[in-house]
Amino acid sequence: MLIVAQKTSQVMLHMSVAFGVTYAFTGSLATGGLAAVLEPICNVLLLPLHDRLWSKVGRGRCADPVLQ
Repeated sequence: MLIVAQKTSQVMLHMSVAFGVTYAFTGSLATGGLAAVLEPICNVLLLPLHDRLWSKVGRGRCADPVLQ
């Protein structure tokens, strides 16, 4: 249950930051709200790709003694 609370808190923090920054720049509640919704969706879609890329980079460095 603690993990669920932590993840929920993280999502709310991301949404709040996205809203706050966008609202500060645009002054628009609608645009801030849109950014608050889109930011977590983009994270969910892109984070696995990011992790997979860094995993490949890490494996490549371990195999090349010059880069160690």
